[in-house]
Amino acid sequence: MPKPKGQKNGKNKAKHSKLIAQKKNRIKAEKELRKTRLKSIIIKSKEEKK
Repeated sequence: MPKPKGQKNGKNKAKHSKLIAQKKNRIKAEKELRKTRLKSIIIKSKEEKK
């Protein structure tokens, strides 16, 4: 039998790509948050040394 018209696995692919994008954005946000926290800790330690 021929395949039905339209995109094969379109909904699954769209859902998967959406979830992967969310995961990448979450990881990127966590990295930025970690960077800012480390910077603030470094600044505080430098001020305490003075």
